[in-house]
Amino acid sequence: MRSQHKEKLWTKDFISISLVNFVMMLSMYLLLVTMATYATSQYEVNASMAGLVASIFILGALVGRLYAGKQIVKIGSKKILLVGIILFVTMTMFYFIPGNIYTLLVIRFFHGIGLGIGTTATGTIVGQVIPRSRGGEGIGYFSLSTVLSTAIGPMIGIPLIAYFGYTSVFIFSFVMGVASLLMAIPVQAPTMKKVVASDEKKGFKLSNYIELKALPVAVTMLVAAFAYSGILSFITTYADEIDLRQAGSLYFLVYAIAILVSRPFTGKLMDIKGGNSVAYPGLVIFAIGMFLLSQANSTFLLLLAAAVIGLGYGNFQSCTQALAIKVTPPHRMGLANSTYFICLDLGLGLGPVLLGYLIPLLGYQGLYLVLAAWILLAIVIYFVLHGRKDKEIALS
Repeated sequence: MRSQHKEKLWTKDFISISLVNFVMMLSMYLLLVTMATYATSQYEVNASMAGLVASIFILGALVGRLYAGKQIVKIGSKKILLVGIILFVTMTMFYFIPGNIYTLLVIRFFHGIGLGIGTTATGTIVGQVIPRSRGGEGIGYFSLSTVLSTAIGPMIGIPLIAYFGYTSVFIFSFVMGVASLLMAIPVQAPTMKKVVASDEKKGFKLSNYIELKALPVAVTMLVAAFAYSGILSFITTYADEIDLRQAGSLYFLVYAIAILVSRPFTGKLMDIKGGNSVAYPGLVIFAIGMFLLSQANSTFLLLLAAAVIGLGYGNFQSCTQALAIKVTPPHRMGLANSTYFICLDLGLGLGPVLLGYLIPLLGYQGLYLVLAAWILLAIVIYFVLHGRKDKEIALS
């Protein structure tokens, strides 16, 4: 147990790569919450086209992750990171050029590719620089960079539009992109052994794009992310409907604080007791939070649901990311990260489209009640795909 504390976690590279990830994700969420309204006001498109402008970014990120996961071992995670950030910054500049709705869709798609490449690299580098004995704790702290960006991005973007217009959002995103590039340049990424080269066959092979050992955990994350997408996409509308607009504006802040407070404990717990010690309670608490959200009729209950969901989903997300890395050989860490985030993005991307069909039938409260049951199903899926084997993995 003592040796665990001798290995240093808070190195210069760990802090730098966490900051790079935070700045990139901050820019992403800043634009994600504003692009639909931008498309509507600027190009007078309908709601479905406006939604496509926002969500095509996720499709681009999926393409970027598929590319980056395969290329990281060949090119190196540091070079892939710089390629992703440079593309990300370049595409941000195109927002300033007048065009039409179709050029905006192309810009959003390639912007997403840049983010997918860059964040696959940050996830891989952080997995390389974290001591293996502190994997759960390290990934837990690293994933705070994403969690905090989901709360801070909307909090910055909405006031910027209100006071200075959409151009200010693009300027801010461009500055954040340049900042991430400047912070990424000094990062020292460990060299990965090119073990994979001898395995790869010419032509299409699934294992060249997907890490099969990480897939069970990643699929469980897809199921949980599908449920969370119902919050990410509809919480503002739901809060308006139940006349709790002000509470709704604080939702993601409370959510982030709950994760921030709990993360130091849950990461260490996972390293000591294994993934199940965080995953099972995380999913149960997530289901309870979703049930509370379905019953929200006051500011207190809505924000309590935000805190409970932060404790549940937020910690389950970091736990599964750490597990995806833990079950994978070090030389395929890039593919493990790519596989994990592809499933996460698929859950967040497909959820709003499919759940949108349920809202006219069930209403928002009914939707969140159904999602609470869906999360209980995720517990069974986690057990079948990974949970029953977690103890032997922890001992290996």
